[in-house]
Amino acid sequence: MKTSTELSPTAARIVDVAEALIQQYGYNGFSYDDIAKQVGIKKPSIHHHFQAKSNLVAVVALRYTERFAQQLQAIEREHNDSHARLTAYTSLFERTYSNNRKLCVCGMLGTEADDLPDNVASAVSAFFETNLSWLAHVIASAPIKPRLTQQQTQTRAMTLLCALEGAMMVGRGLASAQGPSLIAAQVIDNALI
Repeated sequence: MKTSTELSPTAARIVDVAEALIQQYGYNGFSYDDIAKQVGIKKPSIHHHFQAKSNLVAVVALRYTERFAQQLQAIEREHNDSHARLTAYTSLFERTYSNNRKLCVCGMLGTEADDLPDNVASAVSAFFETNLSWLAHVIASAPIKPRLTQQQTQTRAMTLLCALEGAMMVGRGLASAQGPSLIAAQVIDNALI
């Protein structure tokens, strides 16, 4: 499978279009025909770069996770305390949602997890594991008294991630401009009490 650094300009454009389609319609909501029309190439050209849809979507999810991990590292460099880091984290979701009510790629794919090919499901799982690990680390490093157990830290990390992903879905369902920012402050405060 190709990594995001091995993509030709055409393959990168295909991945970009696939990412946008996934954010809007999910795994089963688009075809290679849809991509070909938007990229301006013929469908066999897509197959040249990505033999199967599952290969393409796995690359989309892995690239999305890589970019997200880079943003998490940037948050750590730019912010010293847990509250500021979590606030910056929630803004990642808000930026995605504020772009035409798009959803998180892996959140959208996660809704179809039972029907995803193994390589895609594995890439989606890696995204959530990356986020939960980072969130648990940030919450564990907060000056919370008494100290949280590992289970409490993991539960708070899961609660925050679920709230943000869910806020995006509910916001879209309500056709609301209000996304994750509506609940972010409350959920952060609950994570750090």
